[in-house]
Parts: sequence; structure tokens; C-alpha cells
Amino acid sequence: MQERSSVAELVTSLRAELNRYSPGGKLPSSRALVERFRVSPVTVSRAIAQLAAEGLVTTRPGSGAFRAEPRAALPAPGDTSWQEVSLSGDGGPEVVPRTVDASGVLVTLAAPPPGVIEFNGGYLHASLQPERALSAALARAGRRPGAWSRPPTDGLPELRSWFAREIGPAVSAADVLITAGGQGALATALRALAPPGAPVLVESPTYPGMLAAARATGLRPVPVPMDADGVRPELLADAFRATGARVFVTQPLFQNPTGATLAPARRPEVLAIARAAGAFVVEDDFARRLVHDDSGPLPAPLAADDPDGTVVHVCSLTKVTSPSLRVGALAARGPVLERLRAIQVVDSFFVPRPLQEAALELVGSPSWGRHLAAVSAELGRRRTTMAAALGSELPELTLPHLPAGGGSLWLRLPGGAGAGADEPAVVSAALRASVAVAPGRPYFCAEPPAGHVRLSFAGVSGAAEIAEGVRRLRTAFDGLLER
Repeated sequence: MQERSSVAELVTSLRAELNRYSPGGKLPSSRALVERFRVSPVTVSRAIAQLAAEGLVTTRPGSGAFRAEPRAALPAPGDTSWQEVSLSGDGGPEVVPRTVDASGVLVTLAAPPPGVIEFNGGYLHASLQPERALSAALARAGRRPGAWSRPPTDGLPELRSWFAREIGPAVSAADVLITAGGQGALATALRALAPPGAPVLVESPTYPGMLAAARATGLRPVPVPMDADGVRPELLADAFRATGARVFVTQPLFQNPTGATLAPARRPEVLAIARAAGAFVVEDDFARRLVHDDSGPLPAPLAADDPDGTVVHVCSLTKVTSPSLRVGALAARGPVLERLRAIQVVDSFFVPRPLQEAALELVGSPSWGRHLAAVSAELGRRRTTMAAALGSELPELTLPHLPAGGGSLWLRLPGGAGAGADEPAVVSAALRASVAVAPGRPYFCAEPPAGHVRLSFAGVSGAAEIAEGVRRLRTAFDGLLER
């Protein structure tokens, strides 16, 4: 963190001084900058590289850095209004709107302003990410023979074998495709399994990124309600009969956002209902490595006991490592695997080999098990801390389920059905109090039964920040009550 801060400060200083030099003028040498600003040669090198990337300086090997020639003025913007007609008119009836609402995804991806506590995050805080292990893995990967050559389109055989073993003994490396993270895998699966305009059954509530991917593919998400034991099988069967859908997307372990786990008795029932409907089950197993240390034994993935190929399994290393280690897997059996393979190849050719090699180095290192254990223990502590703070400071918020995995809590706002209209006021008041929360509305593909917020305990620095964030939320609610 200190190195990144030093680079940013040096870039700011040098950028402010560039006007002292005429175009083509030479900047001070690296040694002079090291002595003047009292930073390391690496910091100087990175700062100059950033200015070069911005087009403000040019570098000449052996000669140094020079102020770049001024850039030509940008042309005046043209008239792009014609695009509205082109994007909306395809000559046929619109079954599903072609616009894509990514707001539910952007809430968890956008960095909040400085000083705002990030209860809306979707990834582990930097303090929980295995940065040293990742750096070491990437360095070792770069030294592997052929590390920068073209990988097999299905992924490195060793990495496919590792994912297969993680899913279950019935899955082989031949059943696995390496993907660019879980989001890309979900999008590929949805495109492969249903034609544009088709219905796709989804849990309600569910992950907004999946809803956005489904709509971007032209699919019609249809909600199937859940309870504390996961999706309700009788309503799932009703939904298949009513819609004729051929795809059901589920997160059976530590579901996002509720944290619920599909009950053991329901697991075979859900698969039997899908088989009877001639449908696929897309299993998004995103949170298996975010288990809390007090959870007890985990159920195997649905794909681990699926000889008939009903389940298309999605998993990823991203959530438990870093947002930038976008390495995941798709597992499937039967003819659908060829379709998944074809769509992935057309979309992206393959996942970059250095990332795959780094992933292999990481999961094969002694630090991998230590990292998983540390994350498991810390997430459990943070969950307990946040739940206790909310119970003390904000008892009016209802916590329907205390999860044993994942990185967030799903809370119901006070009020009955239709209270979802309160969400914008709550989210805005929280931001004014310098805490960012995720609204519940994007997690529903139809009208929500009540207002909700999702609070992440994985994306903050620790217990102290959790306590302060909840205190700020109390202030936000008090402000709303005074209006």
C-alpha cells in the first residue's frame, strides 16, 4: 500500500511540473528524482511509466524521459442520436427489452468516495486477500516454460484436473472448461442453454449479476421464492409447468444475498423436478471457499451426484483471492459441454495462460490451505460482530437468516409488503452518513415483497470498521425518523 501511495504522490508532483519543460525537453534523470523526492528507483520507474501511459512523457532507452508533444485537440462530437433507432428497432417484436441494467452489479464494483465505509462491497478486503502468495505465484508462473504461449482452449489440463477434484470424484478433467471467472461462466451457460426470449427460472431474491447476464442474453427471468432452506420445490415445479422453462439457476450453498443453504432433503427433489421437466440446473457454487469456521461439514456440489448431466456447475477462485484473479470453471456432461466450449471459444478464445499458471501455483502452494483457514476464521468473526452490532444498534432491521458462509448479511427494512419504496431513502441517508450499502431491489426480478439492504462484512478492514459503519447507519436511520 505504501509503494502505491508513493507512486501516486510522485506522479502528481511530476505532472504539476511538466509545464516547466518545453515539448521534447528532457526530465531529470531517475537518480536525480530518487534523491530529490527520497523514493526508491522502483517508485520512480513506475511513476514515469504511468506518465508515459497517459501520453504526457515519452521514454527513450538509454536517454531518459522527455515531455511529450502536445496532443491534437479532440474533434467536436458528432450526432449519435441515430443509434437510439438502430439499437431498439430490429424489425421484429421485442420479447425482452434489449437494454441492460447493470446498476445492481455496479453497486458492488464501484469504489465509494474517500471516507465512506464500504458495506456494499462484493470482494474480500485487501487485508484478507493473499497478496504475497499471489505475487509469489505469479512470479513462479512467469518462469514456467511456455508461460506466455497459447494455452489449450479448454484450459490447462492440470488446472482442469484440480477443479474436477474439488467438485467431486464423479467429475473428470474432461468435463471441465476453464473460464475467466464466475460471471463469464454464468453468461456462457445461459447463452448455451436457452434461446433469446426464453424463460429462465431463478431464485428470488438472487444475484443481480446473473439477472443482468440473463437479460443481456435476451432471456426472461422468472422468480421462484425461497425460504431459510433454499428454493421451495413445490413452487419450482409449479414454475416449470407454468412457463415451460428449460433452465433453473441456483446458488445452493450460502446463497447470495440470503446466505441460505439448500436443505439436504430438497437437493434430490430439486434435481428430480428439473429432470422431469427436461431442464438444466445451473449451479453457481460461488461461496464454497467462503465458508465460516463454525459451519460444520459442507454438502457436496449438486454436480457431484449427477450422472445424467442435469447440472451445469459454475465455480471460481476470484471471490476468495482477488478481483483480478479471474479464473473459474464450468463443468458439464453430455452434448451440452460441446456447446459451452464453442460459445466460450467464440467469445474469448481462452483464458490467458499466465493467469492459469498463477492459479495452479497458488492452489498447489502450502500457503493456500493457510489462506483458506484464515479467511474462514475471520469471516466467521466478522459475521458475528456485525450481527451483534446490528442487533444492538438497529433492532428494527430484521435478519431472517444468520449465514454460515459468504461475506454479507441480508436485512429486511421495517414495514410490510411494498416497503421497497423506502430503500432509496435508506441508501441515500446511509451515504450521507458516509456508509455505502447495497439496496435490495436489484436482487429481485419482479416486485419485491418488502424493502431490504445487503451489508457486506467481507469488504471492510475489520471489527472496528464494522462497528463504526453500524453506528453511522444508526445515525442515518435517526435522520430519516426525524423527517
